[in-house]
Amino acid sequence: METTVSLQKGIAVLNGESGFTSRVSSGCSGSRASRLCEREPCLTTPVHIAAQVEELHLKWNPFSVHHPTSQLRPAKHMEAFLLVCLLVQVHCVESGMIRCAQPDARILLRDLNKALASNEVRPVISLNSPTNVTTYFTLYGILGVDEKAQILTTFIWHTLEWDIEYVSWDPVQCGASRISLPREKLWVPDILINEFMDADRSPNAPFIYLTQEGHVIDSRPVRVVSSCNLDIYTFPFDVQNCSLSFNSYSLLAGDVQLTLGMSAEETLRRSKEVLTTVGEWELIDITAEDILEEITHDFFDEVVYHIVLRRRATLYVVNLLVPSCFLITVDLFSFLLPPQSVDRSSFKMTLILGYTVFLLIMNDLLPITGNRIPLINVFFSICLALMVGSLLETVLITNILCNSSQYPAVPRWIRVIFLEYLARLVCLYRKPSDCVTVILNTAVQVENMETKSSPDGCAEPQLDGQVLGQLKQLGQDVLAIRQQVDKHLTANHTAEDWILIGNIIDRLLFCSYILFIIISFISITTIWIQWYSL
Repeated sequence: METTVSLQKGIAVLNGESGFTSRVSSGCSGSRASRLCEREPCLTTPVHIAAQVEELHLKWNPFSVHHPTSQLRPAKHMEAFLLVCLLVQVHCVESGMIRCAQPDARILLRDLNKALASNEVRPVISLNSPTNVTTYFTLYGILGVDEKAQILTTFIWHTLEWDIEYVSWDPVQCGASRISLPREKLWVPDILINEFMDADRSPNAPFIYLTQEGHVIDSRPVRVVSSCNLDIYTFPFDVQNCSLSFNSYSLLAGDVQLTLGMSAEETLRRSKEVLTTVGEWELIDITAEDILEEITHDFFDEVVYHIVLRRRATLYVVNLLVPSCFLITVDLFSFLLPPQSVDRSSFKMTLILGYTVFLLIMNDLLPITGNRIPLINVFFSICLALMVGSLLETVLITNILCNSSQYPAVPRWIRVIFLEYLARLVCLYRKPSDCVTVILNTAVQVENMETKSSPDGCAEPQLDGQVLGQLKQLGQDVLAIRQQVDKHLTANHTAEDWILIGNIIDRLLFCSYILFIIISFISITTIWIQWYSL
C-alpha cells in the first residue's frame, strides 16, 4: 500500500498535481509537464533523462536523507522509485516531439539548440543501441592518375545519413519540414576513406540538413587523393580497378552500423550522368560491398566501392604506336637495297638516330612504375634491337662482300649450321656451277721413243731428243697453268661460301623482321579489340 502511494506521489509530482490523474498517459498536455515540454523540448537524451530522474528523486524520494524514517523503510520504496524512473523515461520519450509556439524558424532553431546541446555523444536514447549510418557518393570528376606515385585523384559528392532518436517536430506547427544547421551543432560520425593519401583540401561545407523526423543528411564535396594499385602491363589499353573504403576510425560496429545508402548500379548511373571530365580516363563500372573488418580483436563496419576505369588509347596509338610501326616498316624495306652497290649502313644509321629521337620526345607519354614492365616498352625495345641488329648485319655483310676472297676456308661447324640447316630454313641454296673439274694424274711416267722406217714400209719408233724435250717442257707449263687455275677456283669457291653465309644471315633477319611485325600487329589489334569490347 505504501509503495502504491509513493508511486502516485511520484506521478503527481511529474504532472504538477497533488494527486494521481488520468493525464499521465497524455504526455505534455495541460500540466507542469506540458509547460516543461514547451520550455525544454526534446529532452530525451540519457543526460536529460538522468537529470529529470535525479530532480524527481530529490523532490519526493521517501527514503531521502531528509526523512528520518527512510532508514527504516528503504526496501519498501525501492520498487516505487524504479517504476517512477521508468515513467519519467517514457514521459520524456513522448516529450521528444518539439512543440513550437508558432511556425517560426527562429523558435524552431532555438528549441533545436536546446535539444541538441549534448552533441558529444551519439544521438541515441540508450547507448547500447547502435547508430545506423548510410553512406553513398556520386563521382563528379576523374582529375588524374599518377602511375609513378600510384595515386588516383577524383572529385566526389559524399553523403552520410543517420537519425537522431530524440528529435522530431510537426512541420505544420513549426513551419518547416527540414532545417540546415551548422555542422558543429550535431554529432557527426568520423567516416573516412582508408585510401586517402593527402591532406583534405576539399571545399568547406559548414551546414548539414536535419529533417522533421530527426533524419540527418550530411552531403559535401570531397577531393579524394587515394592510393591505387595500378597495373599498366597492357598500356595504353589498360583497365584499372581502384577502391574507396569508407569506415569509422574510432567507433566499433556495435556503435555505428555502416551500410550502403545507394546501390552500386544507381551510383554508376548517376555518376555517368553528372561526370564532367572527359579526359584520359573513362568510367566503366562501380561495384560495392559491405565488409565487417576485424582489427586487434575489434570489429568495424566498412563499405568498399570498386571503381573501374579505362584509359582512352587513341592518343597513344596515334602518337606512339603508328610512328613506331612506320619506322620499323621502312627499316624492313631497306633489306631490298643491294648491299653490293648501295651503302645500306648509312641509311639504317639514319633510321636508328630518328627512332632514338622519337623515343626521347615521347618519353613523357610512357608510364613509369615499379610494377611489371608495360608491353609497349617491350615493343619499343624490340624495335630498337631489330634496327641495331640489322645495322650490325649490314656491316657484317659489307665486310664479307669486300674481304671474302681473303678469308680462309669456311669451318665445318659454320658450314653445317648455315649452309645445311639455316639455308633450308630461309630457302636459299647454292647455284649450280658450269665449271668442269679435271683431275690430273701427275704420277704418269713419260717415255722417250723414236720410230724408223722398216724395209716393209712400217714405221719404227726412234728417239729424237730435241722434240721430246720440247714436249716435256710444254707439259710442265700446262701443269703449272692448271695448278694456278685450280688455286684461283678454290679461292673463288671459299669467297662464294662466305657470301652465301652473309646472304643467309640477311635473309634470316629479314624473315625475323616480317615475323615480328606480323605478331606485333596481331597482338596490338587483339588487345585493342578486347579493350574496346569492355
